Amino acid sequence: MYFISPENFAPFFVRVLLGILFFGQGFEKVFKIKIHNVINTIRPDYSKLRMPSFIISAGAYITSYLELICGFFLIIGVFKYISLYLLACDLLIVTIGMSLLNSIWDMRHVFPRTLLLLFLLIYPAEKDTLVLQDVFTLWFKF
Repeated sequence: MYFISPENFAPFFVRVLLGILFFGQGFEKVFKIKIHNVINTIRPDYSKLRMPSFIISAGAYITSYLELICGFFLIIGVFKYISLYLLACDLLIVTIGMSLLNSIWDMRHVFPRTLLLLFLLIYPAEKDTLVLQDVFTLWFKF
């Protein structure tokens, strides 16, 4: 008998790994590069497509903060499904944005995240027991 079974460890590992990938990406854009610099970097390319500036700015803010916040939530194991759904939307926004610029683009960053996210959505929720949310649920019952 395992203290932590493989069925319980697999979703924990993938959830934390995916959370670290998204959190790191969001942290970089929000705190290191700064979102206004991200916007200034991508604006010229999207302006050539006549995309309004407010859509470019909104996309950069939304995706950056979704990655930061939802990545953190995945790491600690709270709001798992809400975070996964929002990150799936984030991946769709990024995919649409990149596809508008170039229909054949390098998916090496998006594809692995998509596979990890799909794994967590498909894997049975009752097996993902190594989550902080369970501690909160037990605590607030008393």
